[in-house]
Order: sequence, then C-alpha cells, then structure tokens
Amino acid sequence: MPQVSYNSLQSLMARQNRLTTPSLDPRYCNFKLRVSPSPIHRWGIYAEEKIPTRRKVMEYTGEKISRKESKKRAEEREDVYLFTLNNYWNIDGAVNGSGAQLVNHSCDPNLAARIVRDHILYMSVREIQPGEELTIDYRFEWNVEKVPCKCGAKTCRGVINVKS
Repeated sequence: MPQVSYNSLQSLMARQNRLTTPSLDPRYCNFKLRVSPSPIHRWGIYAEEKIPTRRKVMEYTGEKISRKESKKRAEEREDVYLFTLNNYWNIDGAVNGSGAQLVNHSCDPNLAARIVRDHILYMSVREIQPGEELTIDYRFEWNVEKVPCKCGAKTCRGVINVKS
C-alpha cells in the first residue's frame, strides 16, 4: 500500500473543499461577503461589513433560459436555482451564477429583489450587520407545491409560498 504524506493529504483535502464549497463572483458583489454553512439551508451568504439600507448588495446572474427549459431543469435536478426575470425568461443561477443563488429564504428578509433593465439586483431593505446572513423572501406562488420554511423568523409563515 503506497504511503501518502501529510502535505499531499492536506493538498488533496484543500482541492476537495474548493470543489465542494460554493463561491461568490466578486464582480457582482458590492460589499465584502462570504459563503458559509447556514442554519436555514445548506450554504448561505454572510455580510463581512456593515451594509447600509437601500444599497445594491449583489446581482443574481446565470444562464438566461426559457420557461420551457426551466421546467425541464426543475424536474431533472435536486437543487434548483431559477429566478424569474420576466414572462418568458428565467435566470439559472446554477450555471455561471454570481453566488447570489445561495441567498436563503426568510419570511423577514434583509434583501429585496429589483429587476432593472434585465438585471436582477439584490438590494438591502435595512441596515445589515457584519456576520449577518443575507436573506430574501422567495415568494413562491401559493398554487404550487407548498415548501416548508425553516427561516426561524418571528413572522415565519411556515411555508415559502405566499398568497397572491
């Protein structure tokens, strides 16, 4: 059995972590942010500095796809990162996404999405403190399968879905 040195094992583990830990594309982040495990769901994005109210925090990017393609991908994947851009197009954050697809849902979010000239911008709705997880209200439609919510907010609806 071949021997593996401690340094080569550490190097292998570091490469594995880079492959499994999601990352942010700094070109689309307007503040210092980091990706870390989240108590809400898998990974989350955390502020590394104070973020003032009503500021662009980051942009949601990815592959622009039709609703038909979106439906196909949603049926094929366990993890789905689709954001509705307009009546025809969605953005698939899983393909060349900025990392904004990792922002978790909360019923009491600190971010809101704004669509400006076909760009999906995440804007702060209040001051965000360093170390705080960034969240947005996904607002899934009420007439689709109910998705349980684990946000922990005092105003939690119990599901990610909202009534129209």
